[in-house]
Amino acid sequence: MFENSPFYHQALAQLNSVEDKIDLPKGVFERLRVPKRTITVSIPVRMDNGETKMFLGTRVQHSLTSGPGKGGLRYSPHVEAGEVTALAMLMSWKCALVNLPFGGAKGGINCDPAKMSLGENERLTRRFTQEITPFIGPNTDVMAPDMGTNEQTMAWIYDTYSTMTGVNCPQIITGKPVAVFGTLGRRTATGFGVVYCIEEAAKECGLKLTNSTAVVQGFGNVGSVTAQALHDRGAKVIGIADVSGNYIRPSGFNVPAMIAHMEKHRTLEGFENIAADKVTKEQFFAQQCDIMVPAAMEMQINGEVARNLKCRILAEGANGPCTADADVHLRERKDIFLIPDILCNSGGVIVSYFEWVQGIQMYFWSAEEVDNKLQQLIRRAFLTTSQFAKRRGYDMRTAALCLGVFKVANEKHQRGLFP
Repeated sequence: MFENSPFYHQALAQLNSVEDKIDLPKGVFERLRVPKRTITVSIPVRMDNGETKMFLGTRVQHSLTSGPGKGGLRYSPHVEAGEVTALAMLMSWKCALVNLPFGGAKGGINCDPAKMSLGENERLTRRFTQEITPFIGPNTDVMAPDMGTNEQTMAWIYDTYSTMTGVNCPQIITGKPVAVFGTLGRRTATGFGVVYCIEEAAKECGLKLTNSTAVVQGFGNVGSVTAQALHDRGAKVIGIADVSGNYIRPSGFNVPAMIAHMEKHRTLEGFENIAADKVTKEQFFAQQCDIMVPAAMEMQINGEVARNLKCRILAEGANGPCTADADVHLRERKDIFLIPDILCNSGGVIVSYFEWVQGIQMYFWSAEEVDNKLQQLIRRAFLTTSQFAKRRGYDMRTAALCLGVFKVANEKHQRGLFP
């Protein structure tokens, strides 16, 4: 079960770290430590070779007090209940911090989509949707893309749910293609949100992005968009990492060319113009730079790695990239401005909210409107968090957690318990 997961205990430790800073009854926090609902379904899929293979799907709804659950669906061979539970908990605080009418949820299926055909991926997705339909809905739980899933995956879920319920329901899912009631700006939203937060942090640090240096771990949807947006602002991206390795090039990378290679080959391996040193993960994170963006997996920066960081801004594009012992060192390091994950990567759920609203109204916005509204919400959340941190003497993670957890906990307290 999820209680044995290190990542779940990391998320729990973050919750526990702010309990004594929030003036609410202790009983409310007991309700926050465990998810409201965990659904596990078996998914039989007929593979291309005619065999039937069983997969396991999980959906965790941590809190539904603030509104329908909101969170991604990831396809990975490493999916396990603790990871999904921790991510659902972080989604609760994230939605609350940026003031969205959602609770936190997350889902995953233990599969390797890269080793499956398009047809196998579709059959897996549609069968999972069929099994999970009694527990999701536009006012119950709204899924979105995550690692290993994409716009096509979301389109299959939308079609399957609508077919099963007999009602066209685009607001059941976000991250859909624009052609089927998706929103402009959703694919780039998380990466753009990371950069908008970096811009605000740079103002506080007196750092100009032009001619600054950046290192980005992870070159998927979030990392590649972040790297491109920093490149467009005149920053020199000197470090990039993906599943093929960690690359350092002091003179800077040709980010657009690397993105084009990724889109064709799925990894950076074989990129002929990379002309970079391949280093260990420890060396990668120890690189001298102005901006460090961990945008890959959780628990990448431990205490030892945190001690060796040489950046001015640490922008958490991934969920939970820093371990609990890393946080201890980061709180002591006044030379690093941390932008915590529940703030830094909230751009994706903000624009997912926009897509949900547009789907309900069947009235769609321009790309400029979407981006303007994204900037308004995420910059406001950044300034609110920064001002709260200064007023209370807290670090940014503690401030963000206090604001997010308080909102969810207070809503539960105000609504009370069913007799």
